[in-house]
Amino acid sequence: MTSSPAYRTRTAVAAAQRTLKAAHYLVVALIALVYLFPLFYLANTSLKESADYFTDPVALVTQPTLHNFTAAWEMGRFGGYVVNSVIYTAAAAGLGTLLSLLLAYPIARNYVRGSSVLYGLFVAALFLPLSLPIQFQLMLALGLYNTQIGYVLLMTSELGIGPFLIANYLRGVPQELDQAAAVDGCGYFRFVFQFVLPMSRPALVTVFVLHAIGVWNDIVFATIYLTDPGSLPITRGLFAFYGEYGNDWALLSAAVMIVALPLIVVYIVLQRYIVGGATAGALKS
Repeated sequence: MTSSPAYRTRTAVAAAQRTLKAAHYLVVALIALVYLFPLFYLANTSLKESADYFTDPVALVTQPTLHNFTAAWEMGRFGGYVVNSVIYTAAAAGLGTLLSLLLAYPIARNYVRGSSVLYGLFVAALFLPLSLPIQFQLMLALGLYNTQIGYVLLMTSELGIGPFLIANYLRGVPQELDQAAAVDGCGYFRFVFQFVLPMSRPALVTVFVLHAIGVWNDIVFATIYLTDPGSLPITRGLFAFYGEYGNDWALLSAAVMIVALPLIVVYIVLQRYIVGGATAGALKS
């Protein structure tokens, strides 16, 4: 029995859809491979003995060991640095996220004159180079050089994409809520903290994590503005593997894993907020 033209058309369309879907999965798998392979290679190297690594650097580990992690922890003095990094990251990312919210909310609602211009400045600031000499002179003039509070304030000011994401996200929140709150006598800051903050939680979590990544991974500002060994962040511990221990790649890989692991855990725990906040903040207008 010969199939009808309509049936053949539906069959061809279904086959094309399956092919397109398979192509999408293939592209996603390739992208995931590109991003995950360096992390996998780093983890694989960190679990090897140094002799095994030099025998075959790309081979899969057959006898994993945690000795590299304990040795790297002691050599890098991560035990003292990690407390500083946690304090710096929590304080700078928390203050930066709060500042981004306070800046983005009136701009998203057009409550200040020239909101569109200010919004454009946030976007333009993402592409402007950093002037380290001026920043360095400002830190010296304010007496904040080589101080923990100075470093926290410096990293707090690195807002990055935060105001942009939050402003776009808040544009999708009905403005009638603002009017209803004003009629009920709710003050501006009370409304921001009791209503806007909970409603924009996905965007805030995204901004916090992105800011935290920048603070936790910072090594340039920490090298320039912190000289007291008791104030150094965890990234400065990697300097211990330069020179004398520079050729022990298994040990260095373990040290890098120690630095990166907390961020990986944070991302896994908060990934549903991060994906939702970043998507909404990037697409809403």
